[in-house]
Amino acid sequence: MVANITLDRLDDQIKWYSRSSKWNQDRFKWLKVAEVIAAALVPFFAGWGSYPAVTGLLGVIVVVLESLQSIYQFQSNWISYRSTAEALKHEKYLWYAVAGPYLNAENPAALLAERIEELVSTEHAKWTSEMEQAGKAKPSAGKT
Repeated sequence: MVANITLDRLDDQIKWYSRSSKWNQDRFKWLKVAEVIAAALVPFFAGWGSYPAVTGLLGVIVVVLESLQSIYQFQSNWISYRSTAEALKHEKYLWYAVAGPYLNAENPAALLAERIEELVSTEHAKWTSEMEQAGKAKPSAGKT
């Protein structure tokens, strides 16, 4: 019974981290493609000379897209979530194979639960730290 609850939790966390990784990857790639296109069009319109408003707007778009990436950290979330999903899968395979730390464990189900929660807690602490650092990295208005 305990093993079933633990395995349900494990499967739920694998799905969540995999889905969240994919979502962040998609957002990161979309932002970067849009940013590259806008940045590439800046010299084109600047060279044409008769569209200064378009050139300025493209520059604004590049800054906004890069700022969104900086705020939401899509790339680092994508990588971190993928890493956690893979670590959880690793635990699942070791559990089913009765290998690694589960080979001689007195209570393999309890050990699995502890290791799952350790991975999830570590990921949460890392995410919190990164969000705090991202908040501190933003320059304040009027300060040099």
